Amino acid sequence: MSPSKPDVSDPWISSATDWPLDLLLELKGATRIAVVIPARNEERTIGGVVRLILDELNTLVDEVVVMDSLSTDQSAIIAAEAGARVYSVGEVRPDLGIRAGKGEALWKSQFVTNADVTAFIDADLTEWGPHFLRGVIGPLLANPQVQLCRGFYDRVLDVDGLVTLEGGRVTELVARPWLALFRPELSAMVQPLAGEWAIRGNVFSSLSIPTGYGVEISTLLDVHAKYGVRAIAQVDLGRRAHRHQNIHDLGAMAVEVLAAADRRRSPTRVTSNLQSADHTNEEVLPAEVLLRSMDEDRQWAVRTILTDERPPFDNMH
Repeated sequence: MSPSKPDVSDPWISSATDWPLDLLLELKGATRIAVVIPARNEERTIGGVVRLILDELNTLVDEVVVMDSLSTDQSAIIAAEAGARVYSVGEVRPDLGIRAGKGEALWKSQFVTNADVTAFIDADLTEWGPHFLRGVIGPLLANPQVQLCRGFYDRVLDVDGLVTLEGGRVTELVARPWLALFRPELSAMVQPLAGEWAIRGNVFSSLSIPTGYGVEISTLLDVHAKYGVRAIAQVDLGRRAHRHQNIHDLGAMAVEVLAAADRRRSPTRVTSNLQSADHTNEEVLPAEVLLRSMDEDRQWAVRTILTDERPPFDNMH
């Protein structure tokens, strides 16, 4: 029997241990399930991620797709050798333009997959297991009210050889404070930026998708706005370790997250590339932002951060 959903206003929480494979196979029926892995220069880990999914979840998952985000290493070759179907974002509908961001990879995956439920997982994982995917898929199979399921975990951070659980810096310093201020109904989301999540295909195809790291916060906010908090589930996945980014890269990520969130601060806000005649007086954020940082030589380094969004996939037909 699957875990019962409590009658509370917070997103439904279960544990990955609640979703053994035999239960999921019983619930699956004719549901088509895809796993999409966005990857950019992850040759050290991508092969192991793909192989573990295919070895452990081949009876549950119908397809494993790697969306290569303009890698300059052997990520695509290694992923294909491991058994995944691999597509480059540069080769999928190049007529629509090419971006290197995570959201771009997830958005373009819709052109090469056709699933009732799509689960996303990062390519740089070093401490994880197939329970990550079982956990985020389970609530969608068990409860038709659930449209989106996010994983959460202890984020393992290696700093100078010392392991701490203080990872998820953009989550704790940007995303969760923003939710507490502007969307308190979602303040109980433990990992609103988690890279391990699952969503119904017809829901994902109806959403505008930021081309960068804003994709996790945007989908959370949009599903909440359309379906309410009871359409969102969370799953405790235990511990997670992955490659960590430097503070300047995290600053760029924070800009992308804040841009996506700010466009959704109220239900009437619109994205910069999806304006309508009904919202001509809305404040519009720029499609790109210049982020400045001073180096140790007291020289400015300027980085261009793209904050544009792709239209709903449904609008492309």
